[in-house]
Amino acid sequence: MIKEYFKEQFGCEPTAVAQAPGRLEFIGNHVDYNKGIVMGVAIDNRISVAVSLRDDDEIHMASHGLHCSGKIKMSELVLQERRNKFMNYPLGVFKIMLDAGMKAGRGFNLADASTVPTGAGVSSSAAIELATAYALGKLYNFPLTKIDAVRIGKAAENKFVGMPCGILDQGVSGFGEKDAIVRIDCKTEEFSTLPLPAGTYFWVFNSGVKHALVAGDYAKRNASCMRATEILNKYNPEITCLADATIAAVEACKSKLTPEDFNRALHVVGENNRVIEMEHALKIGDLAAVGELMKASHMSSRFLFENSCPEIDFLVTELSEQTNVYGARLSGGGFGGIAIALTNGDFSTAQADEIGNKFEKKYGRKPPQFFRTTTGEGARLVE
Repeated sequence: MIKEYFKEQFGCEPTAVAQAPGRLEFIGNHVDYNKGIVMGVAIDNRISVAVSLRDDDEIHMASHGLHCSGKIKMSELVLQERRNKFMNYPLGVFKIMLDAGMKAGRGFNLADASTVPTGAGVSSSAAIELATAYALGKLYNFPLTKIDAVRIGKAAENKFVGMPCGILDQGVSGFGEKDAIVRIDCKTEEFSTLPLPAGTYFWVFNSGVKHALVAGDYAKRNASCMRATEILNKYNPEITCLADATIAAVEACKSKLTPEDFNRALHVVGENNRVIEMEHALKIGDLAAVGELMKASHMSSRFLFENSCPEIDFLVTELSEQTNVYGARLSGGGFGGIAIALTNGDFSTAQADEIGNKFEKKYGRKPPQFFRTTTGEGARLVE
């Protein structure tokens, strides 16, 4: 579809096409920018990006899913507002690549087409960043490794868009594999995979509560974690990030921290511990322990980090009470978005519909959209 849409928009064939998947955060909520260990899976919903060179100094973009188009001059690489806001992620990637030494004497056309839900917590932003990086890399003869593309995507989000995220989203989208869970040590930027337990599936429930993470809540949590780290470091110089800390160290500094910062730190340190426990549970095939860790993760996000919402809590509670479900939790930045459940093969659409009907009755609006995911391959150049 992307090639046809590109030709329809720009009247020529694309020079390069790349694609990248959305992702689910399996466990490690808000741990990435605190330099801990996180886990996620790439899903088989992806964004495709096609590009071609122009004969002038302009950048033209069109988005199939958003029904938007826009153009700017290459000299106007600043954050866009209003009708051109959709251009920001690709523009950020282009700006970071230029800063890294890529030469671009002419502008480009770019079109995207997506099966990744936007604003739902499966990181459509990271997917378009990585797909754009690979496509522009080919277009301007600027070869990229996987880690290059991941770092460019993260830098675009941090430095251009203004979202202080860690590396989980881009890392999982970049290093995802079929039937695998991606493990990232965010302090060392080491990537590895673990097999997805045989006979298990992820179900995704979109709460319908759209999260606009750049709007402030995510940044406030990030700032809270940085304040806590600064205090902990003052009394424990070996603690340079929250992932270095222990629960005992956080509790010892309770009187030095605001109640809010204390709770945020407790969540991150506890969540990092849960990721380590999750790795062990996966390796020995203890799915009961896997489910309990997912539930504990959600409770910590709900009560300590306070980045859940009533709709997500309802979905997690209902899912956790169902047969054939190992565990459930919010996934992603929070403040809306999605709940995920790890299930066996017998969890059914009828069970999902039952939860949806209860949701509709409780909240008086459409039941959440849901789907069972298939894990997918990471970002790559298609042609």
